[in-house]
Amino acid sequence: MDPATTVILAALIIGLIYGSIGLLSGFCMMSGLRGWWAEGDGRLARTYALAMGVAIAASQLLAAAGLVDLGKSIYLQPSFSAPVMFFGGLLFGYGMVLSNGCGSRALVLLGRGNLRSFVVVIVLGIFAEMTLKGLIAPLRIAMVQASQATVSANSAPALLASTGLGAVPARMVAASVLAAVLIIFAFAHAPFRKSPGQIAAGLIVGLLVAGGWYATGYLGADDFNPAPVTSLTFIAPIADALQYVMLSTGSTLNFGIVTVFGVFAGSLVTALATGRFKLEGYRSPQHMLRSASGAALMGAGGVMAFGCSVGQGLTGLSTLSLSSFIAIAGIMVGTGAGLRGALRVRPLATA
Repeated sequence: MDPATTVILAALIIGLIYGSIGLLSGFCMMSGLRGWWAEGDGRLARTYALAMGVAIAASQLLAAAGLVDLGKSIYLQPSFSAPVMFFGGLLFGYGMVLSNGCGSRALVLLGRGNLRSFVVVIVLGIFAEMTLKGLIAPLRIAMVQASQATVSANSAPALLASTGLGAVPARMVAASVLAAVLIIFAFAHAPFRKSPGQIAAGLIVGLLVAGGWYATGYLGADDFNPAPVTSLTFIAPIADALQYVMLSTGSTLNFGIVTVFGVFAGSLVTALATGRFKLEGYRSPQHMLRSASGAALMGAGGVMAFGCSVGQGLTGLSTLSLSSFIAIAGIMVGTGAGLRGALRVRPLATA
């Protein structure tokens, strides 16, 4: 099997597993933070933290072994715009609350028959494409050019190495400390320790992130036709998937597009097999407007932040990129603003 076909097959398998796990466990950063901050139930938040810790540990082990060059990913660039990354994360986080979930969660819910998620996926994809290459792109590019800076250290290991520590020890120290903190945080919660399904979900999703790096960075390595080194992320891939559906002639499948299709298919098959499939729609025009507005913010913000709650929160973080920490901070602040405080997104009237 040639490397390109191997990458496509790996993307399908990873997407199918993620879709199934996402449906069965409710895996979602926004749901986790809402349960923790607003409802006092921290289990889903700990699931996400465990996935973060496992993704960091497994991905950095692959890099340390020389199997994957994470430096070829979009997250470890020599220059980036911290203000735009943070602002994009802010927009994404608030939009995530308005839409009641991120892009990956929308794909999972769509597979379960949630037609609200169909609107979210379409609007998110349109606004992501507009921000990447369309009407909003000139503004984004101008903002980046006005604020980007070149850094001597673009990751936590590089920052440690600049103090005189060797490259490999710096990588292992940074990865071990952060992964340990996240994993300890997850298992310090007694209700989480009693939730084997959530523990399994966190472990599997974290390993899927590393699996994506392995598939594109090692299995897909081809000097004549190299595949971009990437893993789970859902903003640009949703936009690319919509474009592929409309204009597939002359286009080629890639890891991101196939992952999007796989997540939907995995959720759909699991929903049908477990009797969870149920068609659902909007309660009111106001509900649809709020959901679509959130999707627009996620599409635009996710492009500015170079990723979503999965693309930066798991995949970007697994590279220990400093820009990913900035984007995640923006996502957390935006989500917090939507869940609590003066800008809190309030429940819509049911009547």
